[in-house]
Amino acid sequence: MSLIESIHGVFTSPALSAAVWGFVSSFVLCVLLVLTKPWHGALTMDFTDGVQKFHTAPTPRIGGIPIVFGLIVAWGKAAPDIQQMLTPILFAGMPAFIIGVAEDVTKRVGVMQRLLATMSSGLLAWWITDYSLTRVDVWGVDWFMKFTLISVIFTAFAVGGVANAINIIDGFNGLASTMSSLAFVGYAMIAWQVGDHNLAGVALVCAACVWGFFWVNWPFGKIFLGDGGSYFIGFALAFVAVMLIERNPAVSAFAALMVCAHPVTEVLFSIFRRRIKKLHPGHPDRLHLHSLVKQRYVRRWFGSLSNAVRNSITGVLVGLMTLTAIVLANLVYDHVGWSFMAFAGLSLGYLTIYARIVRFGWCSPIAFLLSKPMGKFKQA
Repeated sequence: MSLIESIHGVFTSPALSAAVWGFVSSFVLCVLLVLTKPWHGALTMDFTDGVQKFHTAPTPRIGGIPIVFGLIVAWGKAAPDIQQMLTPILFAGMPAFIIGVAEDVTKRVGVMQRLLATMSSGLLAWWITDYSLTRVDVWGVDWFMKFTLISVIFTAFAVGGVANAINIIDGFNGLASTMSSLAFVGYAMIAWQVGDHNLAGVALVCAACVWGFFWVNWPFGKIFLGDGGSYFIGFALAFVAVMLIERNPAVSAFAALMVCAHPVTEVLFSIFRRRIKKLHPGHPDRLHLHSLVKQRYVRRWFGSLSNAVRNSITGVLVGLMTLTAIVLANLVYDHVGWSFMAFAGLSLGYLTIYARIVRFGWCSPIAFLLSKPMGKFKQA
């Protein structure tokens, strides 16, 4: 099946009705939460103090609640086969979602507690569905993945890693929601191409619920995703990828990873550069790619616009990077070698752009890494 045929099939599938219900429900509840913020704002507002804060007014940060609500409504309207696959996502996602909302409300939940909660969601999803990664398409490693204990632990780490990666890129209006909704659509298209129409429907429903939030978050930032939203979306993305790989042997693990190339590369590079600076891996800063894109380019190109508008432009510009990933993944999903090279190319492309921003000139991404990049960082 061609890429064009898969796009047409996804958006004309029986799951489209459930997706519409999810979109509308998520959007409406987001609007209601914005209109009623004087009632709950004392608990739910994200204030403007903090090194990673770019917004200019206190804003509700509980956008994950409408997304989960939309998914529940969509579940009620979906066909039984899609309901069966959505149920474990909703149940298993609760540890990540609840601990994230707790952080949104109390601002006192530690990084390690949140990481363990997202990993717990991965473990719970395996316990409910029996899906865990039994291959990563790396010679030698796949032999170890045949052992259930190793497979389950690896899956839990992978799920926790993707969930935290989505949380890390959630820095500007529309960034995480653009990236994740596109990623869900990318997975839906791959699933449709290999004939897994139920999984394609599940991914489309998830994308629609995130898209309902997007139109209240962007461009004016009336509500934020919050930790609850970013962790739940990250879990759902990761587990859809796990199911795509395990249900469809023709799909390369690198193709599934490629769809999330931006957040995965972001979180790995963030850990690396913080180690170079001898900081804790969870230490907040303004050195993420999206922060630097705003400082170096968006501020220059759109200097006459307000800070809030520049935030929104940055969010969509960086979020749309995922378009390249999903197109490549859908073209080479059935070839391990090509999908590995495409993923490596995207990751090196990220490092090349990052190096260009901080060094004021083009250089090799490998040379950039070997030079301990943050040791001689030039502020943008």
